[in-house]
Amino acid sequence: MLPNRHLAPFSRSGWRLWPGLAIASALIVLSVAGMGALVWETSLPSVNELWQSRYLRTVITFTVWQAFLSVVLSLLVAIPIARILARQPSFPGRSVLLRLMELSLVLPSIVAVSGLISVYGRQGWFTGLANDWLGASWNVYGINGIVLAHVFFNAPLAARILLQAIESAPASQRRVAAQLGLGRWWYWRAVEWPAVKPVMPGLAALVFTLCFTSFAIVMTLGGGPAATTIEVAIYQSLRFEFDAGRAALLAMVQLAICGSLWWMAARHGLTASLLPDRQVASHRSRAGSSLKARLADSAILGCFVLFLIMPLAAILLRGLPGMGMAFFPEGSFVVNPALLDATLRSLAIALPAGLMSVTAALLMLACGTATSRPAFTRLTDVAAYLPLMVPPLVLGTGLFLLFRPSLGASSQGLVLVTLINAMMALPFVLQMLKGPMGSLDSASRQQADQLGVLGWYRWRWLHWPRLRRPLALAMAYGTGLSLGDFGVIALFGTPGQPTLPVLLYQQLGSYRIDAAAATGLWLVLLLLALFSLFNRLGMPARKPGLAATSPSTASEPEHA
Repeated sequence: MLPNRHLAPFSRSGWRLWPGLAIASALIVLSVAGMGALVWETSLPSVNELWQSRYLRTVITFTVWQAFLSVVLSLLVAIPIARILARQPSFPGRSVLLRLMELSLVLPSIVAVSGLISVYGRQGWFTGLANDWLGASWNVYGINGIVLAHVFFNAPLAARILLQAIESAPASQRRVAAQLGLGRWWYWRAVEWPAVKPVMPGLAALVFTLCFTSFAIVMTLGGGPAATTIEVAIYQSLRFEFDAGRAALLAMVQLAICGSLWWMAARHGLTASLLPDRQVASHRSRAGSSLKARLADSAILGCFVLFLIMPLAAILLRGLPGMGMAFFPEGSFVVNPALLDATLRSLAIALPAGLMSVTAALLMLACGTATSRPAFTRLTDVAAYLPLMVPPLVLGTGLFLLFRPSLGASSQGLVLVTLINAMMALPFVLQMLKGPMGSLDSASRQQADQLGVLGWYRWRWLHWPRLRRPLALAMAYGTGLSLGDFGVIALFGTPGQPTLPVLLYQQLGSYRIDAAAATGLWLVLLLLALFSLFNRLGMPARKPGLAATSPSTASEPEHA
């Protein structure tokens, strides 16, 4: 054992502190520099134009209204679904449903929109039933389709997070509630609401931000100037009107609104984890377990499953017949070069973006564990959530203007797209790794310090067993989010060199529905293949004669 005076140099946290601080500072500098370059290169309009221009007033009002409506409806769907899943922890297919709910975060928006159009469009299944049986007219374009798509994406994620919060309620409270025979309402008041309440501010802020900054959904389902959000208005200003000043002004409005929302959520208690954790055990609730109540739960859950499955089934049914023509056009034995090039281009952007986001998240979390100074912690928190507030289109345009002298070839522009996609995935990747990174108890850290287990050996024997599976899952999510990106590549990409989401959008725009369905199905299959690959990489190696148990779960206490 080394003496204490010899341990001091090895115990210094500088090697864990400064790389994370450098990453956080670089994120803030890039965001400020991107917006600053956009303002510097253009003449910023007067702020009075925000309320003098009817178009800008309509854009801002509609953006806030559709985001607020989407948050309310998503939570109204998510809360009962989470409660039903907590009451029924062992029905067949529960684990598959939970994985499907988690997948909604990385499902490409443009793919899901094509499925929603197949179900709720003019010739969709639901539209035919609504017109024939209910005599109601339904239009998927406009605020109806935008809110519907936002609920489709965000209600499953919100329900999964709320389910985790409900299952984390103390077992003692559950036992007392069961002994008192509390009904469902009082069980909600006494047990479930206290567990859900700390999560609600951060969850509402997350869903609002995702709906507020939505681009592909509004771009496809907007249907006109009356249904335009700030993100789409920024894209139109940069792509078609070449008015960078208006884009910068709208970006500042978006940053002010989203920043204020996250500030208020943090003041009211921001939850430590806004993404689901697979290690939480389930507990059955005995509140309201009558036959009538169980039938009602089954009916509500069945409707929710249909709501999730129908667009995916539409993609499958429409895409399967066209898969052969998509890969081998006109019966040839040569793979479609357009689809192959789009696939390789998407992977060339997504894989480095996922790796960059995971690396940055690890360094920033290591910085948080290495210091107890509130200023450093606040800096990393601001840098982590900043990509949710700054419009990626504005950030990309500003950085393009900043690095314009050195960006010549289109491949160099794809490097910029990769960087921005990594920044956009960072908040979600960091949330996934936050819990496992902090799972190392203080006794193990002190013992490692006393034994001089530092540097690479500390990572190899203490952190890697706990982080192997979370790192693989975070890499899958980071890659998947970049693989389905449509916003930044739509601005900087060229129509002749599309990625898979851009190719799908082009096919939808030219009314090649069967080709679009085949491309969408191929994108989903590629996403599932990536998740399966990273899941296999994250599994611990089996040793002969030993049961392959996960170190991350072996160190956790058993739940009653």
